[in-house]
Amino acid sequence: MPQINKDLISEAKLLKMSAKDYMNDEQLAFFKHRLFTMQAELLQNADDTTEHLREHEVVPDPADRATIEEEHALELRTRDRERKLLKKIGQAIERIDSGDYGWCEETGEPIGVGRLLARPTATLSLEAQERREKVQKMYGD
Repeated sequence: MPQINKDLISEAKLLKMSAKDYMNDEQLAFFKHRLFTMQAELLQNADDTTEHLREHEVVPDPADRATIEEEHALELRTRDRERKLLKKIGQAIERIDSGDYGWCEETGEPIGVGRLLARPTATLSLEAQERREKVQKMYGD
């Protein structure tokens, strides 16, 4: 897991910053560190799952065996979601590097620090996301 960088601003200071400071170098460094931390945790989870699934338990009882298989299936579904999140994290890091991070891909407006704290991989402002979800609900995926 990445080391805690003493030069990073705190979440409290981040929230207190003015709108003119939006996506300045300090904020970008904060979010880049957060994304790398998330990435490291997800990669560790994947390694742990790989090790766990390599362990072969010999269980003669069919009910116990079915329970173990169901647990493995659930774990694999979770890791698949995390794999998709890893891709989004990589894309978010690329947006930081290119200078596009924190800006809505539909409107060009700020996504907002609060939303990015909750979902660092967000690409849409809350309003744009709500509009997209309404359209999807009306017309289906």
